[in-house]
Amino acid sequence: MASDSRAAVAEGRAGTPQRAPGGGFRASRHYRTYVKYRFISGFLLVPLVLYAVFVISPFLQTFYYSLTDWTGYSNDFSMVGLDNYAKLVDDDIFWKALWHNVVVLVALPLLALGLGLFFAFMLNVGGRHRRGEAVAGVRGSAVYKVIYFFPQVLSIAIIAVLWSNIYNPQGGLLNGVLDAVGLSSLEQSWLGDPGLALACVIGVMVWANVGFYVVLFSAAMGAIPREIYEAVLLDGAGRATTFFRITLPLIRDTVQTGWVYMGIIALDAFAYVHIMTVNQGGPNYSTMVLPVYLYNKAFRDGQAGYATAVGVALLVVTMVFAVLAMGLGRRRDRIEF
Repeated sequence: MASDSRAAVAEGRAGTPQRAPGGGFRASRHYRTYVKYRFISGFLLVPLVLYAVFVISPFLQTFYYSLTDWTGYSNDFSMVGLDNYAKLVDDDIFWKALWHNVVVLVALPLLALGLGLFFAFMLNVGGRHRRGEAVAGVRGSAVYKVIYFFPQVLSIAIIAVLWSNIYNPQGGLLNGVLDAVGLSSLEQSWLGDPGLALACVIGVMVWANVGFYVVLFSAAMGAIPREIYEAVLLDGAGRATTFFRITLPLIRDTVQTGWVYMGIIALDAFAYVHIMTVNQGGPNYSTMVLPVYLYNKAFRDGQAGYATAVGVALLVVTMVFAVLAMGLGRRRDRIEF
């Protein structure tokens, strides 16, 4: 009985704030918790304020101006409610631009990530077996990595100007090469043909971004223990089996992250379309995307209120894509678990 009573007293003391001999709130456990969180809050206050001012506030202002008829050139505007969003529903150019964004969103990640995975695998694992090395990349892989990464050192503006000259039907490199090898019948007005212009822009975006993902996936593959590859190769697995059964599952998180980043780049595409194509949207709006349409409405047509509504629509599309991409990845993890 005495031992039970002592245990109860000890348990009661453990559940109440302990006080120093002098007593008072400052000696209690609650005060120590308060001091800890006050210290943490002091460090978080300034970053949170800056985040609210420079990130949250612009989003709120954008939505506010999307409810107005603001021209962007004066302080005079009036509230129009959801009229700008109602106009979006009946705007054929908006829907065409949105469809082009969807096409780029599907094609660009598939091509860029697919090529990035293939090149990274060949540079790290896909080479011939060498003496003393069970797993190796193709010969000269270090040089190839530099070549693939080279577009990353160029700005988007330089890349767009470079390729617009390559696609130039009068004296451009592409038509010149076709003519030199006897394929002059294949010469095209690449950026002037509504059926080819968007594909040409996507090709440039793939060329500009694939090198980054070669380096990214190479780093992820380099972290895979070589013993795993050696065991698989001893079992007689080929390159395809090694890639799909070993490499891809082990770097899936990196691929998923790259998919999200590549999707966001695809939903932008502003600089490529604005610099490369005529009328900043191609012939018959064949390369028009939402960021370019937003720019034209805001700075060319003086419809800043309507342009911000387009921006809100682009934000919604981007968020939906990010949520779906991350959600599908987590769902796949749960299924496999």
